[in-house]
Amino acid sequence: MVDRPIADQAQIHSDLAIPPGETLLDELRERGITQKAFAGMIGRPYQVVNAIVNGKKAITAETALQFEKALGISAVTWMNIESAYRLALARRAVGKSEAVV
Repeated sequence: MVDRPIADQAQIHSDLAIPPGETLLDELRERGITQKAFAGMIGRPYQVVNAIVNGKKAITAETALQFEKALGISAVTWMNIESAYRLALARRAVGKSEAVV
């Protein structure tokens, strides 16, 4: 077996684009929290939470901080999930062959 430099391994990309709202919904269900109750917990309108759950609205840094406070999951984690999702969508848009440098 030949060891490959880390730079070579970095070129492996996934097309899997999981909307952050799916992760949020899973977390809320696991805790028995409705979207409406969660909206109240974070002081945001239900429509905002629902739009995130349905992939119509991105998680902003401010929202990630609110999620962190309410759920105990770090804001960095929420931002990473959002960023990975947006990057996967961008890769799809440009095509695999053009995305890998």
